[in-house]
Amino acid sequence: MIMFNILLVVLFFLVFDFFFLLFLLGRSFLSVLAGGAFYASTRAETVKKMVELAQIKPGEKAVDLGSGDGRLVIALARADAKAFGYEIDPLLVWLSRRQIRRAGLEKQAFIYRQNFWNEDLSGFDVVAVYGIGQMMKKLERKLKRELKTGARVVSNYYTFPDWAESKKEDRLHLYRK
Repeated sequence: MIMFNILLVVLFFLVFDFFFLLFLLGRSFLSVLAGGAFYASTRAETVKKMVELAQIKPGEKAVDLGSGDGRLVIALARADAKAFGYEIDPLLVWLSRRQIRRAGLEKQAFIYRQNFWNEDLSGFDVVAVYGIGQMMKKLERKLKRELKTGARVVSNYYTFPDWAESKKEDRLHLYRK
């Protein structure tokens, strides 16, 4: 009887894990259909390097495009930027806002459930992005058109096809307008 109960518990968790995986895949697929990308978290050491590369000055406005779970927005806020994130996945928006509250950064960090393609980015001094390859040309045009002179863009992994890097560190790329 004990063995049967253990088998039932194991079976329950296997079924639960299967349906949870389907939920996550479905949610990511819906995010892609809505114009976003699959969520991939950024490692803590990469977040730290991105903030260092951005050279945040106190009071600057920084934005993370596709802010995921908010970890980069929180790091930008801790570096004294007024930090914003655009994310279209409602679950990740909820998680980000929760993390911001836990960090006590509600007056410094903000997450918007919006598609950044529809937003004017001209007010930002720093833009952070962990995009996908096929969006980088379009994003390059948008940022060159909208950003003010002196603005910095830090890209994790992917590069802009025509914009010369100011600096490269591992898989991070810094661009200056």
